[in-house]
Amino acid sequence: MAPTQHLPLPVRDLLGESPLWDAHEQALYWVDTSGRQVHRWWPAGDGTVRSWSTPQDVGSIALAGPGRLLLALSDGFATLDLAGGGLTTLATVRHPRPPMRLNDGRCDREGRFVCGSMVLHRRDPEGSLYRLEHDGRVTTLIDGGIAVSNAICFSPDGRTMYFADSLAGVIRAWDYAVDGRLSNARVFADTRALGSGPDGATVDAEGGVWVALVMVARLACFAPDGRLLRSLDLPVPYPTCPAFGGPSFETLFVTSIRDSGNVLKSDAPAAGALVELRGLGVRGLPETPYRSLP
Repeated sequence: MAPTQHLPLPVRDLLGESPLWDAHEQALYWVDTSGRQVHRWWPAGDGTVRSWSTPQDVGSIALAGPGRLLLALSDGFATLDLAGGGLTTLATVRHPRPPMRLNDGRCDREGRFVCGSMVLHRRDPEGSLYRLEHDGRVTTLIDGGIAVSNAICFSPDGRTMYFADSLAGVIRAWDYAVDGRLSNARVFADTRALGSGPDGATVDAEGGVWVALVMVARLACFAPDGRLLRSLDLPVPYPTCPAFGGPSFETLFVTSIRDSGNVLKSDAPAAGALVELRGLGVRGLPETPYRSLP
């Protein structure tokens, strides 16, 4: 039976990104990068959406303990206090030259936040891949050569990292050691044959890699060996990032774009909507929170 899809909310983001399920709250968080908003939807509660404003574009988020989120802002990392709305800066990133900002990010299984940067309004590969360590230091994992960082996710055992430069059109994989060292870089999947570079991605409990194909309004799933398993049409013109959630992690949520502020813009009624997919027959995994030292 085909999975069901619907748009559960009236919210239409400019640049929806980084959906994230909080299993403790049973709530979905995501961001509107260009709208400078963090959203929370509590479907099991009153069903309303609460939002927090951010002082810069926010590329991605992670859980960071009770009542807090970690934010990747344009030029650094901060925590958001959900009760009071205050921000605490943790670390800054110095980009080679403007305009640039931090983009896609996700915690590894040890609770360190891996996040990449991107160039804006140009295609120069001047972005890098960073990791926010437990002690707040920023380590550079890949120094330059990236235009648009995306598709960061980790295998269920945490020992494989996936990452893509969307403009290159290829998802790559690395062996990822417990201490965070990268080795054995290789091509995992080339999405150019599917008509789109890869955008955001997530991993299911069986190791399948689900990636948004932003330019063709589709969602693809690749096996751990890189074989294409599934490709699904989506009801939004520019899907950006998937995340599993719901009480049993059997629902897949996908964010989308209405106006990226760059080349992607749509007046379609569904543009910028959150998509909810059920009946995929697979489950996701809880996201690891960012763990800072006491």
